[in-house]
Amino acid sequence: MQITLRSLCIWVLFALCTTQANAQLLNDPASLKHIQNSLDKIYNYEFDEAVQIIDQVEKKYPNHPVSYILDSFILYWKYLPIKDNPTKSKEYIQKLDQCLEAITKRYGKNSTDPEAVFYTMVARGYMAMMYNYRGEMMAAAGEGKKAYNAFVEGFKLMHKNPEFYFTSGMYNYYVEVYPEEHPIVKPLLVFFKNGDKALGLKQIDTATKVGTITKAESCFYISHIYLKYEAKPEKAAVYMEKLVDQYPRNPIYLMKNVEAQLLSGNYDEAHEGVQLLRKQNTGFFPVAWRTFQGILEEKDRKNDAAAQKEYLLALKTPHDDQYTKEYHAFAYAGLARISARAGNKAKAKEYYKKCLGKAEYRSVVREAKAFK
Repeated sequence: MQITLRSLCIWVLFALCTTQANAQLLNDPASLKHIQNSLDKIYNYEFDEAVQIIDQVEKKYPNHPVSYILDSFILYWKYLPIKDNPTKSKEYIQKLDQCLEAITKRYGKNSTDPEAVFYTMVARGYMAMMYNYRGEMMAAAGEGKKAYNAFVEGFKLMHKNPEFYFTSGMYNYYVEVYPEEHPIVKPLLVFFKNGDKALGLKQIDTATKVGTITKAESCFYISHIYLKYEAKPEKAAVYMEKLVDQYPRNPIYLMKNVEAQLLSGNYDEAHEGVQLLRKQNTGFFPVAWRTFQGILEEKDRKNDAAAQKEYLLALKTPHDDQYTKEYHAFAYAGLARISARAGNKAKAKEYYKKCLGKAEYRSVVREAKAFK
């Protein structure tokens, strides 16, 4: 599941709605409430309702940058994964370009107005996300570099507004971990302010407690960090449970919650989640629930034959590089463990080699490399 630089740059929209600035919209409680409600609807896959709410904001504030950001946000979630939809991807980029144009018209070029800084960070961050999903790491890092000054400004505002704990925490963590994962971008980041992974985690956790607009994103990304980099799935599960409770119609949140429960050994909870996830029979979800079923068979029921069947079916099911690539790595690792228990060391090595071709989670990579 590739989130990487996206996690460093995007989602800052949720902070701009509560920034202490003199902009008219941000001093309009009714419009701020509309924005918050629209985000809740989008998270819960109630897109038509979200559009109706956003229309009210657009009528009151025509050509405002936030309208283009919200429109792009709907496109992202409604057509997930948007990178695989050329028409919608083009529309998505156009919305971001329109946002940048609106910022210049409203605030002037390179404005340091707090609101302008945030809208710029959001638009540039979304651009970085798209490049990242396309595998264009240098271009993604370049967009991150363009948003750098905005993140630095965010550090100054963190103690004035709790929403900035999220953006500051994400910067502190990912500015360190991203070049570890992608050494090619190190030259581009040489002039960036150093981060602190431990401090970043603490700040994001604070955002899950004191943030308002940023709470959901803080929960999602800190859980991703604990799964992919920190290998502490039990901590990830705590945050994902909150999201599933609040947004029960969001299949991505359900999928990640099941993953966290499985890797934490909470098999009863995971079993219930797998049954719900099985209702998602399109897109990249089948590879997820087949892999999860394989883990349940292997780890909970100790049924290697049934687990092997599920893992092999999962590997025949297409994955998405953004969200479900790691599940093929899980399946290969499961088949390797089953082969090792059966005494077929050569087959186990073969499966682990294939696992390393997919794996991004540090725990999975360590497991595969440790097998001798």
